[in-house]
Amino acid sequence: MGTIVCQDCQKVIEHYENEKVSTLYSTCPTCNKPEDK
Repeated sequence: MGTIVCQDCQKVIEHYENEKVSTLYSTCPTCNKPEDK
C-alpha cells in the first residue's frame, strides 16, 4: 500500500494500492493555492 502525503502540511491525502510500500509527495487542495509573485 502506498501513501500520498502533502509536502506542505504533511497531511495524508490518499492511500493507494501498490505492490510495494511507498510514499509520494503531492500538495493537498488546501495548500494548493497559487502563490502571488
